[in-house]
Amino acid sequence: MLKLERIPFEILLLLLEHRDEIVTRDQIVSRVWGQGVFLDTDNSIRGAIRKLRQVLKDDAETPRFIQTVTGQGYRFVALVITPKEPSAASEPEAAGVLTSDRDFVSELDSWLQARRLRLVEPDQDRTAEKTTDAGSGQANRKSYRWLFVGAAALLSVACLLSFLVAWGWRRASNPPTHSQGKIVLAVLPFENLSRDPDQEFFSDGLTEEMIAQTGKLNRDRLTVIARSSVAKYKGTTLAAKEIGKELNADYLLQGTVRRSSDRVRITVQLVEAQNQTDLWTESYDRELKDLLAVQDSVVQSIASQIHIALTEEQKTRLANPRQPRPEAYEAYLKGRYHWNKRTADGMQKAEDYFQQAIDNDPTYAAAYSGLADCNSGLAWHGFKSPAEALPKAYAAARKAVEIDPQSAESHASLGLVFSHGWNWAGAEAEFKRALELDPQYANAHHWYGDYLSIKSRHDEALAEASRALELDPLNLMISTWVALRYYQARDYSHTIEQGRNSVEQDSNFAAAHLLLGEGYVQAGLRSEGVSELKLAASLTGGSPLYTAQVAVALAAAGRRREALRIAHELETISRKRYVSPYGLAQIYAALKSDEDTFKWLQAAYRDDAVWMEYLAVDPIFDRYRSDHRFQELLRRIDLL
Repeated sequence: MLKLERIPFEILLLLLEHRDEIVTRDQIVSRVWGQGVFLDTDNSIRGAIRKLRQVLKDDAETPRFIQTVTGQGYRFVALVITPKEPSAASEPEAAGVLTSDRDFVSELDSWLQARRLRLVEPDQDRTAEKTTDAGSGQANRKSYRWLFVGAAALLSVACLLSFLVAWGWRRASNPPTHSQGKIVLAVLPFENLSRDPDQEFFSDGLTEEMIAQTGKLNRDRLTVIARSSVAKYKGTTLAAKEIGKELNADYLLQGTVRRSSDRVRITVQLVEAQNQTDLWTESYDRELKDLLAVQDSVVQSIASQIHIALTEEQKTRLANPRQPRPEAYEAYLKGRYHWNKRTADGMQKAEDYFQQAIDNDPTYAAAYSGLADCNSGLAWHGFKSPAEALPKAYAAARKAVEIDPQSAESHASLGLVFSHGWNWAGAEAEFKRALELDPQYANAHHWYGDYLSIKSRHDEALAEASRALELDPLNLMISTWVALRYYQARDYSHTIEQGRNSVEQDSNFAAAHLLLGEGYVQAGLRSEGVSELKLAASLTGGSPLYTAQVAVALAAAGRRREALRIAHELETISRKRYVSPYGLAQIYAALKSDEDTFKWLQAAYRDDAVWMEYLAVDPIFDRYRSDHRFQELLRRIDLL
């Protein structure tokens, strides 16, 4: 099947309009991409010319149609001749072409002059001139011969154009059958061509930003797979068809990035996964400060190629790209790079980089949102005390919403802070607003599901958790927290099943072993629970939060002395650095030491311990639910 993409087709039209003239690369760029985009002409224009020659069966060394003029540009060399008076003999040829083709030709700036032109090759034209001098009879015979040649050549061009128009029209009016539902796009990890490991943050950050920006297109028509689900394909050798099948994706966007000082070269390619067709390729060579404008240009091109209509608001936003200072943007990308590691060291580095981004650009909403998420995570994982982390998280999230009230990420960040601070009404309002702004934001569903579980709305919680996993199927944190939803609903068989699924995805992911171990303990599989929880604690380097769960499992297994030893060790550590009192309360509850349990629960309440938000649904405290002291604590945090 004959195929010609938009860019080669546009260049063909430009060459025909300026036949016999040199068309420069600047003219091509202006015609095809506009004045505001700077291209890698060697890759983009030469690639388009190469595709044209393939379609026309032309040869660069001995061109019949397109000639390369070294250092200047290209020229269409097949001559088009206009007879002074169109003969009657030519009319049947015109009549033999479809009306739609006649209409199309007339729209192309009359470059075929309503099909009264003959297309001949240069040597043929010279022969025709000689026959005119040889005598009228011979001239007539030659004229008919060249009329036939010209008509045949013209018909070939008309057929080519007819196909191109029909192909383009079919693509515009009949998008692929999957478009009757939602189109699924996967942005694969950009390849770092700088060969500098210190620049990995840049290619990873660019990938995440492209995911975020394409995800803001028509959400009723397009689903963009989240970062964590495509991260495994970094450096992959899998074919596009296989990746599309694994991710259930219709289209793949892949790219390379080369960073050099304050300039960046980016090449992007849009591929239809099923048949591995290259739909669109573009290269950009820009200053770092223009990187966001490049991203917006890519987003517009993707929308056009896969037939996603843009709203007026989206058109306005893309026409007026965000312009944070380059230093701020680079610091932000570094922050996201380290945040995605979800380790203590990673989150602390991310916090520093987000703060650097804010210092360089105090109006950068995304950096404030990142700073809020960092501090929320540091408090949740027990790496920082709530007194230190939560005020920072709240101030940053508030600022993010103030700067960009239309950002789903900002509202979700604020909702998470409210949840950690036991402001339930505020949390639900912010999560709902985030999902209203971006129904495909997986983290908003993930965190809202946590909130619903805290409020004992387990069916709704599981629905939100499942939706988050659907949007980001390979996200280990989201997958693990589906298990947490089951655990807090007392469905331990499904907790174990989901925990095993998460462990199979990544056997080094500590949180997956944590939930699997807790499920085992509550299901009565105490030995298996101890093993899983010890492994989880080991993978975190001995995190007090995880170590406390080992003691809980030991207590449940009747190994009281070992559990007490861990409790005493954590109490000693708490004099030097932060250890959540909630974990100690869990250990003493498992040991059925009532006074110590309430002593540490009271300490956790005074400390604003983040995990106190789970008090109403934590199975470890089930034996205390009728105790008036326990009910009083639930009332204080508005969970009763």
